[in-house]
This record gives sequence, structure tokens and C-alpha cells, in this order.
Amino acid sequence: MIAALIAAAALGGPSLANLSVSDGSTPFAGDRQLLTTVSPNGDGFRDHAIVRFRLNEAATVRMDVMRTNQSGELGSIQLAGGTTVRLPKGPGEVVWAPGRSTPPRTYILRLTLTDARGRTRVYGAYGPGRKPNAPVVRVQGVDAGFTRRSYVPGQAAELVVSCDAAFLRAQVFAYTGGPFPNAQRDLRTSGTAVTGSVRVDWSAHRNAPAPLRVVRAGNWRSGLYFLRLETDDGRVGYAPFVVRPRGLGEHPVAVVLSTYTWQAYNFEDANGDGWGDSWYVAGNQRTIDLQRPFLDFGIPFRFHDWDTTFITWLEQTGKQVDFITDDDLDQAASGDALADAYDLIVFPGHEEYVTQHMTEVVQRYRDLGGNLAFLAANNFFWQVRRDGDALTKVGLSRALGRPEAALVGVRYVGSNHGATQAPFVVAPTAPDWLLAGTGLVPGSSFGRYGIEIDARAQTSPTGTLLLASIPDLLGPGRTAEMTYYETRAGARVFAAGALNFAASAASSPVSQLLENVWARLSAP
Repeated sequence: MIAALIAAAALGGPSLANLSVSDGSTPFAGDRQLLTTVSPNGDGFRDHAIVRFRLNEAATVRMDVMRTNQSGELGSIQLAGGTTVRLPKGPGEVVWAPGRSTPPRTYILRLTLTDARGRTRVYGAYGPGRKPNAPVVRVQGVDAGFTRRSYVPGQAAELVVSCDAAFLRAQVFAYTGGPFPNAQRDLRTSGTAVTGSVRVDWSAHRNAPAPLRVVRAGNWRSGLYFLRLETDDGRVGYAPFVVRPRGLGEHPVAVVLSTYTWQAYNFEDANGDGWGDSWYVAGNQRTIDLQRPFLDFGIPFRFHDWDTTFITWLEQTGKQVDFITDDDLDQAASGDALADAYDLIVFPGHEEYVTQHMTEVVQRYRDLGGNLAFLAANNFFWQVRRDGDALTKVGLSRALGRPEAALVGVRYVGSNHGATQAPFVVAPTAPDWLLAGTGLVPGSSFGRYGIEIDARAQTSPTGTLLLASIPDLLGPGRTAEMTYYETRAGARVFAAGALNFAASAASSPVSQLLENVWARLSAP
């Protein structure tokens, strides 16, 4: 401590020594000198964070509560509250008591010191991937993640839960999107209850994560489900899982939910440095953990944009499909096995991250005459490596000799994060089967799309047909293209060309257009 104060004096200005943070109660597992866990529910247990330090001189101490963010391709930081106190030289402390409505996540407590001469020093202005030099506070809700992304009917499912509540209530909801006027609904997920609520004694696990084994996939149809966990004080968390078929091919169409992409965009801060553990936050973050709970109460990022509307459309139009995850596709024995099982494989969401094996089996499936539908954009763009539950970025597919346009028909052109969106315009080459019953003709426009877009490339299959486009959406020559191609083996491949196309699946005329695509591609 003496050495630290001497060094600060040499530099001039106020400084801190012995900086630490605690919750005033029993630490939660993983807490350390600059990380503490609080649960602001008013029960007197871990309700506030206490920051302690020693000042080398009298100073004004401003504590700003900072919330880190993903902004574009870089991390950013935003103010979420603050306080200012005047303290004498020597031991000092400041306290943050979050309100009950504070969203569960980590926050950096940025400390700005100003002495009587106006000299300042800041602790907590570090960026993503840097060692923290300020307190980090984890506001805990109900953090839960399944150890697997999918289960077959009857299989016992396990998840890991972090929560300091004495009791939890667990209930499973199915996301179907259909009308169930007499069923209990969950407002956050729009799910329908498929089980009753079970009360779980959690008092032995208030200080550390623990497994919960009360969930067993029932004799439910293949689909997307959420386990909802709720505390007596009103905290709620969710954990998604998929019920997959007992064997491939129970239905002739498979829908692949992009669970690898869900985790790539998961900004949950598992290591407690104040920044989300995603390669969209820090460029040096190359590996992510597939078992992490999802930030935002356990709902995958942009889940409502990429998946829910399409699942609603499936329900409303009476489609019977097999739901599988990226994990399941990654474990498929071969493209031959997929071709034996399915007439059509649909990727409704942002299928951006794929392993080499996934690319090989899907390409083999296509080469054998299997049909594909890509209802978003930027598909099969990055190759990743799977090691257990760790997913590591390897490189761009096109740079590794596997250009995505050769499979999808189009490739990623760019993004402006939705700043500019515009309608698709039907191309003169759009076939009659696509437009039947839609009211659309060449030159007609529909919807508003963008965020990320695709277009044809030199590596696109010969004869790739332009169905519709959004001219110059991202600037001259940067046009979004909806396409279709067929192969000599009989494969038919549709690509939407815009990230949020599936989000309009239930609206007119897109619903009928999608029905036409479905009929064309699902025919044996």
C-alpha cells in the first residue's frame, strides 16, 4: 500500500489503494476483490454493493454506474446511474443500492477522483478484453442454462441455475404461436404452458451455481420450449431448449434453429470483467461457451426477430416439421443420412456460424438433390470449431475455400444495422409459381427489409435466378437479392437475401409467397 501511495504521489493527483467491492453478506461463488454479486430484492441479503478504498489525499469521488453494450462491431459503455461524495484522506467507501427493477447483468462502477487543485484520476475506463481496475457488480436475477440445447421426448434434462432465492418455481412453456384461449400464456416468450408450476427448495444453493434436474421432456411434439424459473420476490429467468425428434425424418421437413448464432450474440458476462463474453464485444474474444445463460432474462438476442414469427407461421398454416438445433445438425452422420430423412431443410434464422462438418453434410445433402430454404441473410459465413461446449472462430468460409454463395446462392454484402430499410421489388425474372396468389407482379414492392443483406457472386451456382431485389440499399451497387436455383440432381434452393425476411412471414403478401416457396421445395 505504501509503495502504491508513493507512486501516485510521484505522478500527482488523487489515487486509490486497497480498492475492493463486496455485498456485505456471504460472497457468491466466483466473487473476488473487484467483483461482487447483489440481488436487490429488499430481503437484506446481498441488496447493495459496498466499495472500499484508501485515498492518498482528500478528494471528490464520483461513482458512475456503467452498463456495457454491443454497438456495431465494437463494445461501448453507457451511464446507468451515479453519485458524488467528498471524502477526506484515508479510508473511504461508497455504496450502490440498485433498485429492484435493475436489469440482471454486470455493471462497472467507474470512480472519478478530483482533488482541490482540479487534478483527476479515473478507475473503470477500461475497454473490452482489458483487466478491470474498478469494481464490477453482478446484479443477479435467475440465471439458467441447459447443459444441452436439445432433448428427445422422455429424456431427462439438466440445467445449471445461479440464484440466491430460497425457493424457485419451475414451469415449461412451448412456443407455438397458435391460438390457445384456455391455456396459460407467458407474456415474455409468448409461450403456452405445457406443465404445471413446480416449487423447488433452493435454500441449499444460495451461494453457488447448482444443477437442477426436475425437467423431463414429455411426450411433446418437436419444437422450441422455455423453462421459466420464478422466485417468490418476482425475479424471473428463462432457459430455452428444443425437443427434437427421436430419430431424423419423423417429418419430411426439418427446421434448424441457429443455436450457435444465439450464443455468438449472447452478451452475458460470465467472467465478471464488466463486458459481455462475445466476439461482438471484444475482437480478442475468439471462443464462447455454449452453456452460458442468455442475457436479457434468458431470451436469446433477437430471438423475436429471427425465429418467433416464422414459428407462428408454421403453426397458423398447419405445418408439421422436425425442429433441430445447430448441435443436432453438427452431429448428423452424413449428408446421405439427411437426404434419406428430409425433402427440405429450412434455416429460418441467422445461420452465420457453422462448423466444417455442418458445411460438408449440408452441401452433400444438396448435391444428392436435397432442398434448402434460407430465410435470413449472412448464412454459412463464418467457420467455427466445436470443442465440447466451446465454440471457437476459425475464419471466413470463403477464405477457407468454402464460399457460402456456392451453397446458398448468395453471399453476405454488408450491414448498416437497420439504419436503412426498404421494400423488395419483384424482378422481371420472378417465376409464376412464386407469385401465384400473392397479388404481386414484376415491379411490385413488398415489406421493409435490411439490417444485413446478401447478393449473388461469381461463386453462385450457374443459373441462379433473381426473384426480387432492394436496389442500392447500402449504397451504389450494394443491393439485396432474393434468389432461387436448381441443380442437375434436382435440388431446389431459395435464399431470402435480407436478415429480417422471416420476421414478416405472417403478413400479407409474404405469407402466401412463403407458402409457394414451401410447396415448391417440400415436394419430394
